[in-house]
Amino acid sequence: MRIIAGSFRSRTLQAPPGLATRPTSDRLRETLFNVLAPRIQDAVFLDLYAGSGAVGIEALSRGAARVEFVERAPAALKILRGNLEKLGITAGFHIHSAAVGAFLRRAVEIPKLERHEVVREVYEVVFLDPPYDAAPEYAATLGLLGGAAAGLLGAGALVIAEHRRKERPLDRLEERYGSLQRTRLLEQGDAALSFYSCLR
Repeated sequence: MRIIAGSFRSRTLQAPPGLATRPTSDRLRETLFNVLAPRIQDAVFLDLYAGSGAVGIEALSRGAARVEFVERAPAALKILRGNLEKLGITAGFHIHSAAVGAFLRRAVEIPKLERHEVVREVYEVVFLDPPYDAAPEYAATLGLLGGAAAGLLGAGALVIAEHRRKERPLDRLEERYGSLQRTRLLEQGDAALSFYSCLR
């Protein structure tokens, strides 16, 4: 893997071994950030199921103000920290070693004064890429972001989910999750990106 553009352009990244973590391909990341280009500068970016951190690091490379990485797998966390260290990135991010659902619920409950020290109050861009076979994670996370955790999203926030291009019936993503409405679907190879806008 490599960084596509920005201050770390062409620098390489490591990926966790095995099949438990599936890194977003360079080509799909390029497609994603071509869409995000007008809004990534100075954005607060939330990278859920962060894995190697490739998507969040790409956001930092392109000028995001801050990235919050959420990942619970020890092997992936080790690679993520190693990638940040290798690139010399020491600020502008925070790593949360936690399950995504637990992180979102906790973030909602943090009092506002304390929240500024722990996580940013609102996010402009949220990216989620759970394992394809963990279908319930999609509904649970999108449901939280469109419902109980909607307060973590800024006005006009965008939530993007990476998933299979050809989903099995039980894996299909809904058009709407609470205040989140799917506004765009991009397909590339075996993968797809669903873009959800916050309608609050």
